[in-house]
Amino acid sequence: MPRSVALPVLTMRWEQLAMVHWRYEAEVVQRLLPRGLLVDRFEDRAWVSLTPFRMASVRGLGVVPLPPAAFPETNLRTYVRLPDGRSGLWFLSLDVTAPYLLAARAFGVRYRLARLSLRQDGADTFYAGRRRGAEDVGYRLRVRAGAPVEESSPLDDWLTSRWAAFSRRAGRLWLTPVRHEPWKLRRGAVVELRQTLTRSTGLPDPEPSPLVHVSPGVGPVRLGPPRPVF
Repeated sequence: MPRSVALPVLTMRWEQLAMVHWRYEAEVVQRLLPRGLLVDRFEDRAWVSLTPFRMASVRGLGVVPLPPAAFPETNLRTYVRLPDGRSGLWFLSLDVTAPYLLAARAFGVRYRLARLSLRQDGADTFYAGRRRGAEDVGYRLRVRAGAPVEESSPLDDWLTSRWAAFSRRAGRLWLTPVRHEPWKLRRGAVVELRQTLTRSTGLPDPEPSPLVHVSPGVGPVRLGPPRPVF
C-alpha cells in the first residue's frame, strides 16, 4: 500500500459495502473518459463496478465531525490510469444523501443527491436508490455474502486496491489520494438486481453474471487534498 496521507482533508469509515463488477469492452468505456485518462485493463477488458455502502464517522481535516453520523452512498466507477502509469478510479456517477458533499463539485467530483436506503437481513444486504430530479435513474440490489476471501486472486487485488481517484475541473485533471487498510473481503452473489445507472452514463447494459465482493467495511479512510495532474 502507498504511504499514508499525513494531512487528510476528510477521514471516514466505509461500512456494509458491496462491489458488483462487470466486464466491458475497453473501447466502450474509453469513450466516457476525459482527455488525459486511459482505461485500465485486466486481461484486455475494462471493468465497471456498482458500489453501494454506508459512509460513517466523517470528519473534516480528520478532526471536525460532520453530520449526519452515517448515511448511504452509491457510486458507479471504472478503473483508469495516466499515461505515466499512475492508476486509480474514475467515477461515472456518485449518488449521496448528504448535501454538504456537493461542495466536492469544486474539484469536479460530480455528486448528485438521491434517496438511498440500506438494510441488512442475515447474510443478505438490501440496497436501493433513486436520483433526485431523475426518477428513472436508480437501482434495487440484494446481495448475499459468501465465504471469506482467504487468498485473493490477481483480479481481486486489481479491483479493490486503488489508492487514487481522478476528477476533472476547469479543463484539468485532479488526483485525490486515498489511503486505508486492506479490505476484509467475502465472496458475494447477486440475489436481485434492477438498475438503470449504467445506461444513464452512456454504457450498454452489463453482462448478466457479475463478479461480487462484499465487506463489513474499512476505516479510517483518509482522503488527501486534490492536486492537479501535470
